[in-house]
Amino acid sequence: MPTTLLQSVKNGLSASLRRTGRAIALAALGTSLIVTQPLPAFAKGPDSLADLAQSVMDSVVNIKASQKVDQRAVPLPQLPPGSPFEDLFNEFFNRRGGPGGPEGPGGPGRPPQRGSSLGSGFVIDAAGVVVTNNHVIADANEITVVFNDGKELKAELVGKDPKIDIAVLRVKPASPLKAVKFGDSSAMRVGDWVMAIGNPFGFGGSVSAGIVSAKDRNIRSGPYDNFIQTDAAINKGNSGGPLFNMSGDVIGVNTAIVSPTGGSIGIGFAVPSAMVSGVVDQLLKFGETRRGWLGVAIQDVDDAMAESLNIGKARGAFVSNVDPKGPSKTGGIEREDVIIKFDGKEIKSSRDLPRIVADTPVGKEVEVLLLRGGKEVTKTIALGRLEDGEKQASAASKPSDSKDGDAGGTKAAGLELGALTPDLRRRFQIKDGVEGVVILRVTQGSKAAERFVQAGDVIVEVQRTPVKTVADVTKRLQELKKDGRANALFYIANAQGDLRYVTLPVE
Repeated sequence: MPTTLLQSVKNGLSASLRRTGRAIALAALGTSLIVTQPLPAFAKGPDSLADLAQSVMDSVVNIKASQKVDQRAVPLPQLPPGSPFEDLFNEFFNRRGGPGGPEGPGGPGRPPQRGSSLGSGFVIDAAGVVVTNNHVIADANEITVVFNDGKELKAELVGKDPKIDIAVLRVKPASPLKAVKFGDSSAMRVGDWVMAIGNPFGFGGSVSAGIVSAKDRNIRSGPYDNFIQTDAAINKGNSGGPLFNMSGDVIGVNTAIVSPTGGSIGIGFAVPSAMVSGVVDQLLKFGETRRGWLGVAIQDVDDAMAESLNIGKARGAFVSNVDPKGPSKTGGIEREDVIIKFDGKEIKSSRDLPRIVADTPVGKEVEVLLLRGGKEVTKTIALGRLEDGEKQASAASKPSDSKDGDAGGTKAAGLELGALTPDLRRRFQIKDGVEGVVILRVTQGSKAAERFVQAGDVIVEVQRTPVKTVADVTKRLQELKKDGRANALFYIANAQGDLRYVTLPVE
């Protein structure tokens, strides 16, 4: 192909590229051309969100929550009797509104001050049901819902759930409201487009867009963390507002941001609709949540613990304690069991179990597959109600009294051990009833130090064997070493008597 003709073709295609936005590559190989395929349309993102925003805007509301703050009377300064300043202080406080004065704090002429907060919400029922965050309306004496057209309605609190930060409000409109419905958050994929609408910094009806950045995020804000992460701009005041998919369904409730400045840096979190919808249904029906309760304390299973338990790869939720009044005790679950499946759902890590149990109806009989001594065991448990279980005192088994007389300073597993004498109990302020072998020092840089074991903790058991003396600990570790074990499971109490399992090397 002549050079002038080739250049002409290139110029023409470049112009076409500018017009269409398609990626087309040219290369001159003799007289041939190589043309690549255009990028898929979805790679460009949506052309506009205007129609979507317009279709749902009227369902998004602003929330104004105010709280009366009673001012306490400030006492007059105590002056010596007959002081020349006494009349001056009395005149100042009475005139300026001191205690009992007409303009003073708590005085009859001055109303209580109000604290207020701003947030967002959305209508899910045309009859007047509104969803928002619990922290937006927490402790509020008065809640006002402001609609897109500026109309304001007083709201009553139907119910709230601090555990996932959701609240349900009810207003009484003169005519049906524009409502939206919950979508399927589990169907969302990382990279899917989303749109947020809310009341950032008091600027109502603000629209922002982005993608799902991640799913199943644990930001350690509560027991059921399972957030959708998005880079859609979310700021103060967006709390409680909806996160929409491209069909206009709510797939999340915007709740938190990560920001050193207070403004959006592209890391926001929304509670997925899969969690919210069930809670909203319960709050509407009962005015409270009714979650399933298993009655166990659990921990993560790491590789070292998996080896010490002889269960192969690390997985499941390790049972560190069983409530003596809970459903698990009745159903036969034991301490040191590893739950790997609950009601047919796989438990990959300990954080999976609380969410699945909580979403299971109270009273339902479920099959629990667990590992005990390296073998699979199935138990059937009739779930209790979490709210009832939380009212019960958590009971922990207590080992028998230990014997004094061991010499301190014996080292094992990165720990310096001693007998729990009365002097050491006073020194470390160890609660009465906590018995075992006291940890005097923890070797810096050891596995024990990495796992936050500290001086004053008490070893109660080593690999399911109660220990009363330092000799008991060293003997048990020697037995495990002879059996070829690299790690041992230590059952450890802190000074207050709280128990947990820690996996430490046998050496």
